[in-house]
Amino acid sequence: MPAPPEPTLATRPRGRLLAIGDGSSRDAFGSREWGLLATVAVIWGSSFLFIDVGLESFSPGVVALARVGLGALALAVVPRARRSVERADLPRIALLGITWMGLPLLLFPTAQQWIDSSVAGMLNAAVPLSTAVWAAALLRRLPSRRQAVGLLLGFAGLVLVSLPELPTDRLATEGSGAAVLGVGLVLLAVLLYGLSANLAVPLQQRYGALPVLLRAQLFAMIVVVPVGLATAGGSTWSWSSALAMLPLGVLGTGLAFVLMTTLVGRVGGPRGSIAIYFTPLVAIALGVAIRGEDVHPLAIVGSLLVIGGAWITSRRVELPASPAGRA
Repeated sequence: MPAPPEPTLATRPRGRLLAIGDGSSRDAFGSREWGLLATVAVIWGSSFLFIDVGLESFSPGVVALARVGLGALALAVVPRARRSVERADLPRIALLGITWMGLPLLLFPTAQQWIDSSVAGMLNAAVPLSTAVWAAALLRRLPSRRQAVGLLLGFAGLVLVSLPELPTDRLATEGSGAAVLGVGLVLLAVLLYGLSANLAVPLQQRYGALPVLLRAQLFAMIVVVPVGLATAGGSTWSWSSALAMLPLGVLGTGLAFVLMTTLVGRVGGPRGSIAIYFTPLVAIALGVAIRGEDVHPLAIVGSLLVIGGAWITSRRVELPASPAGRA
């Protein structure tokens, strides 16, 4: 009697709510992977600037509502995004929408009321570290010694990035407490991003990125709509802020999330999250060149350590090959 066939991605049991998986490819990045990575880095790196422009007139809740609404609208016009998904996977997609968009997209504009976009961008570079920690915990696979060194190096860099924002004797200002709160909100978003980058892997492999992301953004609207409407009274109208929402929503929340989901489905959460390594460079360049922001030298050194530590942590790991994911 022949042995039963191996379960495929379409028939494999779902398991628990926090089910994650490895990427469908363990090969070195090719031109497609590097293209996805570079595009995501540029779009998300510039998002911090657009958030700052939006906050000039809009409340954080309105900024989050505008970007998620525009992102979902952009995806809804693509026929492939409207393909059906199984009801059993809707709770996982809902969790993905809340942890990847609903909460973080509220946390970032709230935090950027008190910290510069360049600082937010550099703190965001810790996402690969968060992703690797979540993967180790949920896959029950301890990191290697090299990966542990990378995590410690990245943590040291994160401390240096945050230090200029902390209320020390040498940096005691009236707004220091608010700055600490801003840093804390970004770090919470980083933890949520790390979880969701792993959650997206099996969902992308089962359905592709578009159907998953459209539904995830609709679930995210459940979180951002009440907050956006409740805080709309504190907003005013300006064309500059309104126009900044277009690239922030259509590109930053629509296209970039689809590309990132495709990337992590192919190479796994920790490896795919290296796209975040390059977003601080984009955020710093735009913050300094366009808005004249100052960057503390410790923050620059710390961001380099974060990038280096995250790169070491997310080096290639030998895993059993699996079928290729779909775009």
